[in-house]
Amino acid sequence: MCHLPIAIISPLTSVWVPRYVYGVVYTVDSRPANPPTALEDPTVTEIDLDAQKAPPHVPRWLVRTIWIGHRALYRVSGGRIGLRPATERQWGMLRLHTVGRRSGTERVAIVGYIEDGPNIVTPAMNGWADPEPAWWLNLQAHPLATIELPEGTRHVTARAAVGEERARLWAAFVALGSSAFNDASAAQRSRETALVILEPR
Repeated sequence: MCHLPIAIISPLTSVWVPRYVYGVVYTVDSRPANPPTALEDPTVTEIDLDAQKAPPHVPRWLVRTIWIGHRALYRVSGGRIGLRPATERQWGMLRLHTVGRRSGTERVAIVGYIEDGPNIVTPAMNGWADPEPAWWLNLQAHPLATIELPEGTRHVTARAAVGEERARLWAAFVALGSSAFNDASAAQRSRETALVILEPR
């Protein structure tokens, strides 16, 4: 089944944007009035899988087309459209600059993120497709990177979260109540999705 993009009005930009953004479903999610914040409350770990919704299947060619369109929208708007800050109730979007592991040239991707103190955290999800995203392979070869946030640019060093740290950070994504980041979505991959921590340097 093919779910085509639906135009909605972005509350951040007040312009028409595709509903599907960068390979995950950019939905207007239904959230409780005061959702728990797992970063602040480590007891928020038990998730009701039956209540979670995975994004609808989107053909890979359409996912790639949407990624291209998102990057183009950022360029033609001069950076005014395409990124957004993370909040307690909503994940943000940033531009990630890496060095190609084979080419040695700059590569840019737009990814979703949350904040964890001074750190930025993003799942290496590849639109929930099974292969690892190229940007994560690049970071494993060259951990130094640059990110563009709505409030400015940062130079960062990348590493993967492990153990209890990963569990805590994943619970924070799930607590947002978004179909973009939940256990049902993650189950579409045969491997555990790395949570990439981008530490300031």
